[in-house]
Amino acid sequence: MNLIIKLIINAIAVFILAYILPGINVNSYITALCIAIVLAFLNALVKPVLILLTLPITIFSFGLFLLIINGIIILFANYIIDGFHVNSIWSAVLFSILLSVLQSIFHSFFKESKK
Repeated sequence: MNLIIKLIINAIAVFILAYILPGINVNSYITALCIAIVLAFLNALVKPVLILLTLPITIFSFGLFLLIINGIIILFANYIIDGFHVNSIWSAVLFSILLSVLQSIFHSFFKESKK
């Protein structure tokens, strides 16, 4: 149940950012939910491989290259999902940064109290 709530929160964040940012277009909320699911899948499977392949560049840039990797993951989602359009890598990087910030804000609101 917790996974479903996180996916719905992420879809809301995607939908809000697509409305605010120029260069990012999402057709509907169902598309935003599909984006949240695909991004979770890509972050779990593809991102570790990209990080491993680009480890020297990531170390040399003190981890800043991870922002580019996040943008590449967003562009992969762009090619997979119809109804989701990203204009450039820089739009994707900005989208990934703001998505991370918005997700952490939303998740802090719905954080379960530990007993």
